[in-house]
Amino acid sequence: MDPAKFTQLSLNPDGSVVSHSIEPTLPAVDTPQPTNDPENPQLALSKDVTVNPTKNTFIRMFRPIQPQPGAKLPIVFYYHGGGFVLYSAKSIIFHKVGEAISFMLPALVLSVEHRLAPEHRLPAAYDDCMEALTWLRDQARENDVSRCDPWLREYGDFSRCFLMGSSAGGNIAYQLGLRAVDVDLSPVKIEGLIISMPYFGGVKRTESELRLVNDMVLPLATSDLMWSLALPEGADRDHEYCNPCVDGSHDEKIGRLPRCYVDASAEDPLVDKAKELVEKLRSRGVQVVTRFPDDGFHAIEAFDRNRAMAMGKAISEFIYHGL
Repeated sequence: MDPAKFTQLSLNPDGSVVSHSIEPTLPAVDTPQPTNDPENPQLALSKDVTVNPTKNTFIRMFRPIQPQPGAKLPIVFYYHGGGFVLYSAKSIIFHKVGEAISFMLPALVLSVEHRLAPEHRLPAAYDDCMEALTWLRDQARENDVSRCDPWLREYGDFSRCFLMGSSAGGNIAYQLGLRAVDVDLSPVKIEGLIISMPYFGGVKRTESELRLVNDMVLPLATSDLMWSLALPEGADRDHEYCNPCVDGSHDEKIGRLPRCYVDASAEDPLVDKAKELVEKLRSRGVQVVTRFPDDGFHAIEAFDRNRAMAMGKAISEFIYHGL
């Protein structure tokens, strides 16, 4: 199969890409809206907050429409998928995910808009997401309460922050967790990492990658293409950004990570790497909660409402009860 055709990308001689797919987006909506579609209700309010105008990065923030009066909500950073090359926090699929997380947990959700490869190869996405995390720290430290974002001031619990991502976003959540252990974020406290169907790989193919070489969502050739566009020039798939288990240089940092939730479906080409990551985390003493259903495919939660509800329940248990 032609991975560029599959992803609707044209590769330019200068290393840039042109996407030919139509990426539907949604605007942020910070007031309740009437709807005539009971299948697609508005689940949460949303607004965009600039992080770095020179990089065009921002946070799309979601909060429940009717939060419990006086209650403080956990703050969940969310990092979207797309192989570091595709999509946006504004993409309809990830806007809906942000709404659903905020509604189901409930939580204050901060979905990060970061720069994309290949124009901005890794670690650009990590750098942007780290800048968003330090933005939250600065908001929490703001002496003039009137200058703190009103949603954060009124509803956010800075002592209960979680880093969450799906696919490439799961990769980001893990990498940000490693970066954060060496940064003074107080009074923000990262309580856990939520690493869903994480986008990892390696030079050596896993059994699940080979078994699902022509997967309908993430065929191996497409994964190879995305990594070739996202990794630093000259790096192979055993680079630390792609393969978290090949190098022992981060063992000490891994041991300082907070508790982690990791999931992947049985028919996801990435499931074996997710299980390798779990073993790595546990070998360094990290508390890990896992969810590996014996069916399903990559990103099934985006297509199956029942699976999305089951995943949301599991994550809520992890956040509120540590289960």
